[in-house]
Amino acid sequence: MIDLELRHLAAMAAVVEEGSFGRAAARLGYTQSTVSQQIAALERSVGGPVFDRPGGPRPVRITPLGAVVLEHGRELLAKAAALAGAVDRFRAGDGRIDIGTLQSVSTVILPVVVRRLRDEHPGCDIRLFEEEPEAPQIGDLDLLFYDGRLDGDVEHVKLLDDPYLLVAGRGAFSGRSVPLDLLDDAPLVAWPPTCDQPRMEEAFTRAGTNPRIVFRTAGNDTLLSMVRAGMGSAVLPWLAVHAAGAESDDRLRVHELRPAIPPREVYLHWRSGRTHSPLAARAIEIAVEVASGLAGELALKYPGPTT
Repeated sequence: MIDLELRHLAAMAAVVEEGSFGRAAARLGYTQSTVSQQIAALERSVGGPVFDRPGGPRPVRITPLGAVVLEHGRELLAKAAALAGAVDRFRAGDGRIDIGTLQSVSTVILPVVVRRLRDEHPGCDIRLFEEEPEAPQIGDLDLLFYDGRLDGDVEHVKLLDDPYLLVAGRGAFSGRSVPLDLLDDAPLVAWPPTCDQPRMEEAFTRAGTNPRIVFRTAGNDTLLSMVRAGMGSAVLPWLAVHAAGAESDDRLRVHELRPAIPPREVYLHWRSGRTHSPLAARAIEIAVEVASGLAGELALKYPGPTT
């Protein structure tokens, strides 16, 4: 059976359906001798005749062995057709993609990526995983957004320098920019010390500024609710500020910091040497495009922190 080929089974099915080798050849685009050769090769593989050939105008008839071969052969042909269809859909971008993300990317960048992928490939299967551990692992993910570069056997593209901004209650500080030293011993609500947060707080320490952290939570909306309540100010990257709508909130004021502390860097990672599926390759293209547009918007709004 190792010599059995799908084209032999396809020829057999065509002969059964058309009733003759000649009509089967015309349907398949072969010569009649080619169909005869394929049937002969099939019979050698299965060890016996699959057709009785009465000759003349009478139609060929399938043998009992041929009926067994045809039953299972049609199953194989159907599976082969399904495989071909799946490969075609994969090449067109209708496969599955697993993406790891973080809160502000999930709110600003990723929705655009997901919407465009689904518009372009309605049959695609997108799975999203949002975690912000101290040491993320790409594991079986196709792509992973993270605010920093990952160690290990990974490749990346840098999407955005995401500057830190001060979000305060309206009237708490005057002016577009706020000197860092005004935050010394000032109450601050903040993220837990994961991801880029420790590096941001170390930048304050190096500048000789030590705010009082009065509340920590990973929820951006909760942080801003505490700012509105007068609990303290918050220093957040622009993506988080933008995603939460803080810039248009009459109860809040967004300030640049002077001097600016180093921005958060947002990267998109994937396993080194991995061949991208068409869907993953397209997701990278869209993410880079979206981030480029955000960088342009950011440069217009806050030119100071980006220079």
